[in-house]
Amino acid sequence: MTSRTIAIGDIHGCSQALEAIAEEIQPAADDTLVLLGDYVDRGPDSRGVLEFVLKLEKRCRMMPLLGNHELMLLDALQNPQVIGPWLECGGGATVKSYDGRLSNIPEEHLAFIRRCKRYYELPQHFFVHANYAADVPLDEQPDYLLFWEHLHFHVPAPHENGKRAIVGHTSQKTGEILDLGHIVCLDTYCHGGGWLTAMEVESGRTWQVDRQGRPRRNDQ
Repeated sequence: MTSRTIAIGDIHGCSQALEAIAEEIQPAADDTLVLLGDYVDRGPDSRGVLEFVLKLEKRCRMMPLLGNHELMLLDALQNPQVIGPWLECGGGATVKSYDGRLSNIPEEHLAFIRRCKRYYELPQHFFVHANYAADVPLDEQPDYLLFWEHLHFHVPAPHENGKRAIVGHTSQKTGEILDLGHIVCLDTYCHGGGWLTAMEVESGRTWQVDRQGRPRRNDQ
């Protein structure tokens, strides 16, 4: 059986959804899961998400990307002045999942976040959390674009490398994947009532589950 590359959109603390979509996908040892970032904040169980991601790493190949919410968490640990803004952007739910104390976050969870990648590249696709500049090599992309800029503000042209971009970050509150041909957004608003989406990039096959882990039916 041919190995698969499967991208998973923004999880945002929805551990039940992540566990359910992994059950739907059934990743094999030679499959690669590309996680598009934003594991934490907003949803109810950031701790559970990171615990399950660490289990998945032992089951298949994994390429985790860094999201802006992981950056905010790391900043909050270093700079007390930014804790307030982070809490208001969904960090409060993360702290709650660690029994109300940032100091309860295990070093193993922080080590995972710190080893997340800025981007990932394959022969036909590349993966970033948020956005990109079409005429800038991937290893030179500015942080603001990779982690922060929404597609609502700017849809980039096809990248100069000619590859299809797979991104998250810009929540599609309809619950539908945004597919513009050269760029696909898989953030389908799981924490807010939409779906957690996974897509096999070679075939285009998709899986979606809601926040409680219930698979999407054809009529939904």
